[in-house]
Amino acid sequence: MSGLELIAAVLGVTAVWLTVKQNAWCWPIGLVMVLIYGWLFYEVKLYSGMLLQLAYALLQLYGWWQWKRPGRTEDARQVSRLPGPALFTSLAAGVCLSVVLGAAMANWTDAALPWLDATLTGFSLVAQLWMAQKRLQCWPLWVAVDIVYVGLYLHQQLYFTAGFFAVLTLIAVRGWLEWRRDPALVQP
Repeated sequence: MSGLELIAAVLGVTAVWLTVKQNAWCWPIGLVMVLIYGWLFYEVKLYSGMLLQLAYALLQLYGWWQWKRPGRTEDARQVSRLPGPALFTSLAAGVCLSVVLGAAMANWTDAALPWLDATLTGFSLVAQLWMAQKRLQCWPLWVAVDIVYVGLYLHQQLYFTAGFFAVLTLIAVRGWLEWRRDPALVQP
């Protein structure tokens, strides 16, 4: 399993780096990565994480479409800031999803760390949706989520994945800095 985990981590670093650079190839590479991680998380009973990878697969397709808009380049996404009310609503949705998923995993499965896994899943979905929409706020949320993921994966003995998330934390900081300087940054 370590070889597959390493491949997924390398694909993930590549995909996120391409995201920072606003290169649409981040989406198909990310799709392969999330499918591999979905399998790995099933194997170690991180069921919320597994479901997250399935949702990510759909969001990879959505992100690719958002960034490319075939035939309509004028409609392709530009980096923008999420307005305050939408930011609050999205974060509240992350909390709600975390509670519902955490309760389901704690009561109906043998999931390892069901509440933590569910909370990270809820906020990862918010961050991924914001990333697909090129919202600047995706990066600081990713930094917070990725730091906690490092601890989770160390606890589950997924060492390549913990290292991958440590690297993702650094890349997220870089992404936040680069997207903030983007001349096309659209204010709400």
